[in-house]
Amino acid sequence: MSVTGLTPDASGSRFHVALARDTQEVAESQQLRYRVFAGELGAEIDDGGSGLDRDRYDDFCRHLLVRDTHSGAVVASTRLLSDEQAARAGGFYSAGEFDLEMIHSLPGRVLELGRTCVDADYRNGTVIAALWQGVARIITGEGFDYLFGCASIGLDDGGARAHSMLETIRRRHMAEARHQVRPYQPLPRADQPQSDVDALKVRMPPLLKAYLSLGAKACGEPYWDRDFQCADVFMLLNVSELNPRYARHFLKRAEGSTAKRLAA
Repeated sequence: MSVTGLTPDASGSRFHVALARDTQEVAESQQLRYRVFAGELGAEIDDGGSGLDRDRYDDFCRHLLVRDTHSGAVVASTRLLSDEQAARAGGFYSAGEFDLEMIHSLPGRVLELGRTCVDADYRNGTVIAALWQGVARIITGEGFDYLFGCASIGLDDGGARAHSMLETIRRRHMAEARHQVRPYQPLPRADQPQSDVDALKVRMPPLLKAYLSLGAKACGEPYWDRDFQCADVFMLLNVSELNPRYARHFLKRAEGSTAKRLAA
């Protein structure tokens, strides 16, 4: 089944999830990305005065938007790059940070999530859930077997928060060796690793938390993104191994939505 659009939840949620239909809606996503990445996180983005975060991959991706129906504003977005479109784009976006030989060896279809962001005023479970429900509809509607992408941990505190989380991830959420990737610029390890107790005291970034809740695994050491001042953790989700609780929550609703055959 080809998913051409997405509709709001049948529950009448305040948040509407849909694929961007034209360049104007893509620009709304790029504006949100610029506000979050450059304005809030201080990333060095050469926007040419446009106020947009954009790159060559945008033209090959589909852009999934969460819109507040009260204000009409796009409050969350991510972009989706399928294996077929990646071939046309010259590769996946993540290939700029990691050696993706492992991804190319996976059986079945793969889908990359990238440039995921949420407006600072909307970083709550409802908006994150809406975004993931949209992703789930595409996974089920188009038969993808693996989902992957990077989840970032900020280094604005000098890295203490990131290193605490990474120690826990290494012990609890690491993929087996054959499913690991190599970062081109690894984040240096902390001289004195923090304990799991310390990690529990810091708030995990919503995207990383969502990946782990769904059953995704971290695929090795993170990439040190100096422009964005963050550690990028490469996450891989085998759709057949979804956490049962979240599979029921996301995929069951997603299947019901795609069956209606959807127009944005």
